[in-house]
Amino acid sequence: MKLMINGKSRQVDAPEDTPILWTLRDILGMTGTKFGCGKALCGACTVMLDSKPIRSCVTPISAAKDKKITTIEAVSEDKVGQAVQTAWQSINVPQCGYCQSGQIVAATALLRDNPNPTDEDIDTAMSGNICRCGTYTRIREAIKQAAQQGVNNESF
Repeated sequence: MKLMINGKSRQVDAPEDTPILWTLRDILGMTGTKFGCGKALCGACTVMLDSKPIRSCVTPISAAKDKKITTIEAVSEDKVGQAVQTAWQSINVPQCGYCQSGQIVAATALLRDNPNPTDEDIDTAMSGNICRCGTYTRIREAIKQAAQQGVNNESF
């Protein structure tokens, strides 16, 4: 099956029901996307499918046919992703860091769709991404900072 991942066409020899997560990690060696619960409950495995956040641990590669997958490895390739990653570093969001790739991908998807989110918008968009370290306050602050950078730079 041919997949479009981070702007590059990749040929994958795997059953169509193989989850995107295992295709990325085990077949393609792209380990930035993390395995968390395996049941789409924690968000550690979040990637974007046609710019929408999805849980790659339960989404089969057949769902990605003729669509674009964006992983944490390519988030910084646009201004929104750069702003999110810069804010994450500026505010020191991560503690253990395990959930951060899923958090950053989800935050980037949010800001691409809504460049000026309210607290409620942020809470709703990020509610499926669990952080065992409890850095939710810093995550919200980083998203607001990234949004502010976008507004000031008019680059989103």
